[in-house]
Amino acid sequence: MNFDGIFTPAITPLSADGQIDYAAFAEVIEHLIESGVHGIVIGGSTGEYYAHTAAERLKVAEQAKAFIKGRVPLVIGTGGIRTEDAVYFAEHAKSLEADAILVGSPPYALPTQQEIAAHVLAVDEAAGLPIMLYNYPARMGVGMGNEFFDAIAGCKNIVAIKESSGDTARLHRLAHAHPSIQLSCGWDDLALEFFAWGARSWVCAGSNFLPREHVALYEACVLEKNFDKGRRIMSAMLPLMDALESGKFVQSIKYGCELAGLRAGGVRKPMLALDTAERQALERVVTTLKDNVARIVGEA
Repeated sequence: MNFDGIFTPAITPLSADGQIDYAAFAEVIEHLIESGVHGIVIGGSTGEYYAHTAAERLKVAEQAKAFIKGRVPLVIGTGGIRTEDAVYFAEHAKSLEADAILVGSPPYALPTQQEIAAHVLAVDEAAGLPIMLYNYPARMGVGMGNEFFDAIAGCKNIVAIKESSGDTARLHRLAHAHPSIQLSCGWDDLALEFFAWGARSWVCAGSNFLPREHVALYEACVLEKNFDKGRRIMSAMLPLMDALESGKFVQSIKYGCELAGLRAGGVRKPMLALDTAERQALERVVTTLKDNVARIVGEA
């Protein structure tokens, strides 16, 4: 499995009554593929998996597989507090013939490094699919450290890691110590640094509504190896990164999708919708970003 490119963690649209809108979900998938993203991730944080029932998670995965029709790789998230839950979702991903699975540390439980490794290896045994690890200590409570990597060193299916610690020193160490594991940027405002350290992949929520702009940064840094151009694009994108990280992350992604003409719907509680001022601020950021990136790409 090659994770090169922009992998979008797709939103899960909701109808007015709060149910999953599968027709709108199909439109989101089609929009992403037509816009040139290189892969789609479902069942992740941006997809609000934590707010879905088990049955909903299974159906979202099934619908994604049916909508994509093999045109781009499908990565299915297996997140769960219990290993048994993650194994269940991994087995379902295997039955769908997903291209890969996303496997993180179980949240809240604060497992040790050996326990995280045992969890990941159990999921691997259940699925037998390529694995993108998901290291996000801010959400999970623990990070994947050296002891963890020692424990999973013999697992051939672990081929990539979405590194979301936000720690540039850790990025350097991962690139140096684990060259066989493909780096994928999971901390958006460090995308340029990831590409400079050899990453060829970016799992970026903003690509739900600004796919071409995210692809432009990937192409500049990875394909063209033009980091002067890449820095200019990244500079143009930083206000978006700031806006997304200022709170209400998923709500902002979904409103961005509405600005792009997609039906995204609201979010499930305890999340609350953006207020008028927040919507207007995001709209200004998006408009300026699109204009600036278009100018940079056009000048090149």
